[in-house]
Amino acid sequence: MDAETSPQSLPFDFQTDVLDASRERPILVDFWAPWCGPCRVLGPTLDRLAAEASDRWRLVKVNTDQEPALMQRYGVRGIPAVKLFADGRVTAEFTGALPEHTIRQWLAEHIPSPGRTHLQAGETAWAEGDRGRAAIAFQAALDDPEAASAPWADEARARLAQLIVFTDPARARQLIEDVFTTEAEAVRTLLAALDRDTSSLPEGSPARGPVVAALEALPGDIDAALGHLIDAIRADRYYDGDGARQLAVALFHALGEQNPVVKKHRPAFNMSLY
Repeated sequence: MDAETSPQSLPFDFQTDVLDASRERPILVDFWAPWCGPCRVLGPTLDRLAAEASDRWRLVKVNTDQEPALMQRYGVRGIPAVKLFADGRVTAEFTGALPEHTIRQWLAEHIPSPGRTHLQAGETAWAEGDRGRAAIAFQAALDDPEAASAPWADEARARLAQLIVFTDPARARQLIEDVFTTEAEAVRTLLAALDRDTSSLPEGSPARGPVVAALEALPGDIDAALGHLIDAIRADRYYDGDGARQLAVALFHALGEQNPVVKKHRPAFNMSLY
């Protein structure tokens, strides 16, 4: 009763074919019936996606006319109803004949892929302050063919850009070209600071000197740059369109809250805003 087998052609055991099997890989169960028009629309789409998935997940079809007890057991009140089983339980579901692109997004969100696994490993390394391991993991996530269209890929691109913005600004710029997240905006702020001609800074404010010093310190001495930016905020919070605060926040984003330099300057930064 998988994607290529008629529901009537083989004996079916839900415990074995779904619950037990889902401990090895995700099982997508399509609750359907021959008389159901939307089921006939959804079925070929699921078949096609299952064929593309290879061994990452398996499709099982349950004819609700033949398995009313299963329909009741899993609360199926309308068909087609699609439920994802992993580790012997339902982990996600949807009802109705959704468009293929919507189903692809749903699958990408709920079924683990090598790319998502690498992304999670990168986030763990990032939280632990291991930037080298994080960069390797985020790059591995982007090397997954699924990353070209996966909704999680923007997160990996922005995170990797944060890690390399000072060592490879051209690549960082390329990574965030079409990414519009908080992390990506932080990278854009840092790239703009690296490109900034200090002669373009407005005159006539006590904040100008510290901002010039901060820009000149980047990227070689981020510790000093943050100190200068905090001095600038204290002198004139809204100088250069609040640029000192924005640049400091972008540096915090790029380094991560566990970074010793961030921990050193965060209290003074917070106090400088009041």
